[in-house]
Amino acid sequence: MKRAVVVFSGGQDSTTCLIQALSQYDEVHCVTFDYGQRHRAEITVARELAMQLGARVHKVIDAGLLNTLAVSSLTRDSIPVPGYEEMPDGLPSTFVPGRNILFLTLASIYAYQVEAEAVITGVCETDFSGYPDCRDGFIKALNHAVNLGIARELHFVTPLMWLDKAETWALADYYHQLDRVRNDTQTCYNGIKGDGCGQCAACRLRAR
Repeated sequence: MKRAVVVFSGGQDSTTCLIQALSQYDEVHCVTFDYGQRHRAEITVARELAMQLGARVHKVIDAGLLNTLAVSSLTRDSIPVPGYEEMPDGLPSTFVPGRNILFLTLASIYAYQVEAEAVITGVCETDFSGYPDCRDGFIKALNHAVNLGIARELHFVTPLMWLDKAETWALADYYHQLDRVRNDTQTCYNGIKGDGCGQCAACRLRAR
């Protein structure tokens, strides 16, 4: 039996990955992380989508330590979420240092326990907002390190790595789920479902 674990936030990208995974694997588990994020309404959205789409299991994992350690506008209400026009040339304040390191490591531990062969994540280097932990080189390096650490061949799968947002929309449409991804997911940094606030970087990228 082919099993996969999807790192699932309930956003456009991870939902598209889940939809594809359900057609490729016999059993799909979703893991969502609660790290005290500003837009934590995404956890409720993730629960609803995982159930509607038919994931075998959906786990919400407490990752509150990340909130304690990582200073970001997504982990501190005192730091405003920048609008699209305010995004800097360097790392934006929405970058949560270590987030994907932690999420992929914890998802790998879970995958080890359920004997899954793949951990699927919606990271993308084409439209990655400058986040270094969304790059292909990082994913491959961490995958290698995890496999050494657990002495098992686990594959980190990144279906969207080289797709732009338009191609991600097209992938959802290919699986006849375009309306669901547009209306029922939450990508917005300000926690608004569907088309979102329209002002944050995540909403502008999604709309563009």
